Amino acid sequence: MSTLAEQVCEPCSKNAQPLSQNEAQEQLKSLSQWQIVEHDGIMKLSRSFSFCDFASALVFTQRVGEIAEQAGHHPVIITEWGKSTVTWWTHAINGLHPNDFILAARTDEVVE
Repeated sequence: MSTLAEQVCEPCSKNAQPLSQNEAQEQLKSLSQWQIVEHDGIMKLSRSFSFCDFASALVFTQRVGEIAEQAGHHPVIITEWGKSTVTWWTHAINGLHPNDFILAARTDEVVE
């Protein structure tokens, strides 16, 4: 069985349904340091990463950006001194899709 990060993202149409709260919570079990947050009625997947300085946070941000470009799926990334916060959700469906969890797992691999 492959890890979550090794799974393939599937194209998501605007007609796809976002994951339910229960489905999202079940997926979250694979991502121990992430949390589901709700903003403007939309469930999103978020995690903050700590670094020793701004330069390290910036390198992390660039690497996550490269992962996002490869997948054609883009998070919100806030980069500060010693900290980057990454938030994934699927804009086309205004909610969470399995792809968001796959990309969160790939984000975790950046700091391993």
